[in-house]
Amino acid sequence: MLRNHSVYCRAAMGTLVVVGLLMLSNQGHAEPPAATPDGESRWSFRNDVQSILSRHGCNSGACHGTLAGKGGFRLSLHGFDSQADFQAITKQNRGRRIEIADPGRSLLLAKPTGALPHKGGIRLDTDSRDYRILAEWIAAGAAGPAAADARLVRIEVTPEQARLAPGDTAQLAVQAIYSDDRVVDVTSWAKFSATDEAIAGVDENGLVTIRGSGEGAIRVWFGSRIALARLTVPFAHPTPQNELADVQRNNFIDDLVLDQLQTLNLTPSPRCDDETFLRRAFLDTVGRLPNEQQRQAYLDAPESLRRSQLIERLLASDDYVDYWTYKWSDMLLVNGNRLRPQAVQAYYQWVRQAVAEDRPWDEVVRQILTATGVSTENGATNFYALHQTPEEMTENACQAFLGLSIGCAKCHNHPLEKWSNDQYYGMANLFARVRAKGWGGETRNGDGIRTLYVADSGDVIQPTRGKPQPPTPLDAQPLDFDDPQDRRIALADWMTKAENPYFSRAITNRVWANFFGRGLVEPVDDLRISNPASNEPLLRASAEYLAESAFDLKSLMRVILESETYQRSSVPLPTNKEDDRYLSRYYPRRLMAEVLLDAVDQVLQTSTKFDEVAFSGADVQKTDFYPTGTRAIQLYDSAVSSYFLKTFGRNPREIVCECERSAEPSLVQVLHLSNGDTLNPKLNADNNLLARLQQQDADTDQVITALFERALARRPTEQERENLRAIVREYEDNTTDAWRDLAWSLLTSTEFTFNH
Repeated sequence: MLRNHSVYCRAAMGTLVVVGLLMLSNQGHAEPPAATPDGESRWSFRNDVQSILSRHGCNSGACHGTLAGKGGFRLSLHGFDSQADFQAITKQNRGRRIEIADPGRSLLLAKPTGALPHKGGIRLDTDSRDYRILAEWIAAGAAGPAAADARLVRIEVTPEQARLAPGDTAQLAVQAIYSDDRVVDVTSWAKFSATDEAIAGVDENGLVTIRGSGEGAIRVWFGSRIALARLTVPFAHPTPQNELADVQRNNFIDDLVLDQLQTLNLTPSPRCDDETFLRRAFLDTVGRLPNEQQRQAYLDAPESLRRSQLIERLLASDDYVDYWTYKWSDMLLVNGNRLRPQAVQAYYQWVRQAVAEDRPWDEVVRQILTATGVSTENGATNFYALHQTPEEMTENACQAFLGLSIGCAKCHNHPLEKWSNDQYYGMANLFARVRAKGWGGETRNGDGIRTLYVADSGDVIQPTRGKPQPPTPLDAQPLDFDDPQDRRIALADWMTKAENPYFSRAITNRVWANFFGRGLVEPVDDLRISNPASNEPLLRASAEYLAESAFDLKSLMRVILESETYQRSSVPLPTNKEDDRYLSRYYPRRLMAEVLLDAVDQVLQTSTKFDEVAFSGADVQKTDFYPTGTRAIQLYDSAVSSYFLKTFGRNPREIVCECERSAEPSLVQVLHLSNGDTLNPKLNADNNLLARLQQQDADTDQVITALFERALARRPTEQERENLRAIVREYEDNTTDAWRDLAWSLLTSTEFTFNH
């Protein structure tokens, strides 16, 4: 029970402000258990003993919860299997771990208190209430888990939301709600961790210390249940209300972003200029730079219409199809190291056709999940060629389409999420009847053919139980084992429903990350409840907008591009320079590897040869798959050999994880741009832009203008022009080298290599 509760007051925005600290009676320990018929108290193994073992780390992965256990004693990770743990504690080792007649001699108490040698050190104080609970449970007969035990339904944390300031502290309290309607204070048994240590830290007892400004959260874990305490810490430069009231708002995105900026005392940067928006929108929407004609057409349009008209042209362009086909091919792992050449081509063409037809996202995913047929005729079947066991299919479908990593639940209940081992195998059983034949026996044009079909029977056996789980989508109703329908149809129905809390959020977050450089949730494909969004109302509203738009991805892209939030300048203000996630400005970021290589070729009017495929084991083969002029963003296959793309972080498409792509800068990248075999040969090419301008008797001013317009989508300022003229004059009569060095300087500049 709680006593001396904090005094709370409601701020103007309706956020709770912590004025005092929560003081907990009994230091947050559990309430006494219900009395037995003989009048003696009896603690529950499932709800009390397991909680103590979890709190003190006894069943953690670093201790007895590891797969092999420690010192001959193995427990289930974080106590997910109470029956097995009870057997290990009371029956194994000749029952020496429990001494009912003399609880203090029980190994369960003697080792963690240091009475007997214990490699895990002292974990339990003999004067603690946890020691007394274990001793009383043993003395009362060490009863095991029973079917009639109350089950944990959920946990609640107080305060759930708090508005604080740097240097403040606040004590969290945690309550467990059980199926018999009991509410128990379990603060001392809960585990706490901060989602962002720069904003707030938390100790093992739930005492929060505020370190910086922003919106953070404290994760609370108890009994495989998760709850969040959200913390708002405004920055130290209040923004006048009337200043934000005058900021233009184009749609719901702006409303929700400005609401958060007001709460956090952040001032939005002004709108970017037209030329900056032109380059930014091209790179983010179609993955290439505007050419001179596109730039001029944009600037010739009426000022009030030019941005909206540009957005529509980009969304309707062939370049859009190339770019987004490539983006989805990353996620779907179109990879010649794992698929035969004709299958790679069929898979890529299937994705491209879906993008070209503006197929709704729910339809795309449904067609992948329920695919059958020949791998070279129905490209969608290759999703299953990449993931050939029901377990792999489960994990990769959840990661790709729901943003959920449930692989940990394969061996035990997920330690950071609510997914259980039973749920994992219920989900896996939906894929149990997927079968394939061929793949090497039949051949057409020399390539293996794989035919995907669904069998009439078959189930996945759950190893820990020795029997299958009913086929069940996560958080949904189970199917009958004998239902003859393809189980994947029920999975697709559940997954693509507008009401599914994960499906629309997952793809919304991926699209958002493309346009802003980071998702509302980071990592972009990690949407577990314990990893909160930087702006939860905005993610929720954006996902709902997509669902209401019948999962038309272009509708979501359009509303993002049209928002003032997206169109803000990337230049920080004194009152928002500390912000790196709340969208007070546009955040500059390096171009992805493929876009950067294509941009160099576009500026210099050169091309890159893609004539080798590098297979695993350093086996390189020549290929004529890609004709001269193929852009990096048009490559079917991540196995195409390219030192530049590898160096700059191309996604190798080995696993379904956005972490495969890297935007991290490195010294190798700098050296390669400086003197590698990508940029320098292009600058020296006989028929590049510089050579053509020289053949046309262009002067230095014309070269400077051409390079700036092509590379930066703007003209140079007079100061820039004069500085560059002066540099060229230092070369005297060697204008060829001067122009090459000028182009090199521009193509290695931050303004060119970054989108801003």
